[in-house]
Amino acid sequence: MPQKQDMPREAFDDLLTWLDPNREVAISTYMDLRFALSRIFLWNQCADPQGMTDETFDRVARKLPKLKETFEGDPKLFFYGVANNLIKEYRKKIKSFSPLEFIEPSVNPLQEAEEECPDLREECLYMCLGKLTTEKRRLILDYYSKEKQAKIIHRAKMARELGVSLEALRVRMLRIRATLLKCIEACLDEMESKGETD
Repeated sequence: MPQKQDMPREAFDDLLTWLDPNREVAISTYMDLRFALSRIFLWNQCADPQGMTDETFDRVARKLPKLKETFEGDPKLFFYGVANNLIKEYRKKIKSFSPLEFIEPSVNPLQEAEEECPDLREECLYMCLGKLTTEKRRLILDYYSKEKQAKIIHRAKMARELGVSLEALRVRMLRIRATLLKCIEACLDEMESKGETD
């Protein structure tokens, strides 16, 4: 099982227990989280998606003693929040070293969900990805993991592995994406209404 070497075994075991008391379920959740987080960092054009995924787990592990007492809800959402903060930190570093005209915008396959405030959109995206089933989340992240020519080859391979036509795969992805977009829009509306009442 992939695991950052720097994290003590006890801390890693505590992290798994926090994800789920059932060891097998916890390991499956851990692997799904690693996959989802690395894809999120990749979408945002981070230079080291795997390293940032490790850093996300390290930060959560360091906060775990307090989280066990104070955090309520799905633990996965906390990981997405930490990842969002890491992306913000990464962008600040890039801006401090690069002229603005050379910074490319973040890559996001769900462009229809773009709003004036990208941070809110990203938070909603992470939350809504967490609401998908494991299979659907893996499919949508895998489907959008490549670009240009590699994307065409990769999607054809996905269709073959699933035993469906490329068109059937596209339809399946459109349905998953429609679910995501609906969730993101509802999330944005809720956040905006909270902002107005605060």
